[in-house]
Amino acid sequence: MADEPLVLGIETSCDETGVGVVRGTTLLADAIASSVDEHARFGGVVPEVASRAHLEAMVPTIERALKEAGVSARDLDGIAVTAGPGLAGALLVGVSAAKAYAYVLGKPLYGVNHLASHICVDQLEHGPLPEPTMALLVSGGHSSLLLAPDITTDVRPLGATIDDAAGEAFDKIARVLQLGFPGGPVIDRLAREGDPKAINFPRGLTGPRDAAYDFSFSGLKTAVARWIEAKRKAGEDVPVRDVAASFQEAVVDVLTRKAIRACKDEGVDHLMIGGGVAANSRLRSLAQERCDAAGIVLRVPRPKLCTDNGAMVAALGAEMVKRNRPASDWDLSADSSLPVTEPHVPGTAHAHDDADGGHGHAHGGHGHSHDHDHVHELSKDNLYS
Repeated sequence: MADEPLVLGIETSCDETGVGVVRGTTLLADAIASSVDEHARFGGVVPEVASRAHLEAMVPTIERALKEAGVSARDLDGIAVTAGPGLAGALLVGVSAAKAYAYVLGKPLYGVNHLASHICVDQLEHGPLPEPTMALLVSGGHSSLLLAPDITTDVRPLGATIDDAAGEAFDKIARVLQLGFPGGPVIDRLAREGDPKAINFPRGLTGPRDAAYDFSFSGLKTAVARWIEAKRKAGEDVPVRDVAASFQEAVVDVLTRKAIRACKDEGVDHLMIGGGVAANSRLRSLAQERCDAAGIVLRVPRPKLCTDNGAMVAALGAEMVKRNRPASDWDLSADSSLPVTEPHVPGTAHAHDDADGGHGHAHGGHGHSHDHDHVHELSKDNLYS
């Protein structure tokens, strides 16, 4: 374990300030500072509030992670940060912090993709990812089916949401039911006491002519809202638990059905599920049931690693170091719409490193050694570019 890369990861794509420390595929620390309570009264995440919260939490959270891991910042082999996708202002806070720490410490900087990180985090739970990996990512901003032959360089989108993401639909229905924010956990809890067959809500994009791997939850959201509205207009009580269970069943039915189909079509015998909605108990149980029936191995990280966290960024960063992927340049910037086809943002000056051995990554009695000369070749004026 001592000769595996030691990486610190910073995640600030939304409302969680996450800092993780990973050595290889071993999680040493996972520190999180959440601003969710500050957003609850608005019924959703307010970008400006999230950015300010990241600014206040960044240094204390990094210090807490290093202390929890029992390592010094100077022991690190690299610093990874979410470069996108996400909220632009929130991402900028994380990227700026990562640049500052990497520059001062003389460590390579890796700007990585948020979605690819959600896939890579499973290595901390179940060991190295099979290649290729089929991943179903479900969160407040994303519902995607991805095929990853190589998590560091080759992630291929098979399908995605064309409107509302699954987590977004959970939040909106919770708002209609007056259950507060975020909606996912409370709907999951209430659904356990309801009947998932009580109301036959629609399953979007499941017709024979519909896109096989794309998702749509806007129609479902509207159908549920109208059903609730009709009950209230008629002066009838809304069976909240049955609504929650029936709505949740419609979502997880579509997610798992399409994921299993993608595995079969691509000849992949493993399915990884990640993202915040992967913490949903019904999604986990139905996915397990359908994977068992199809002879597919299901990999789902524990709930804490499914939501946004710094450990997932560190995990992908460690994989970048291990495979000698080129570090990012100091002009790395946040990209709110960074495509998943770009698992990381390599520096233009080091694009050749994939072929010639990267940053001098080497195993030895003292861990890793890297050629950090490029750190000092650039002006400090570029630090916050």
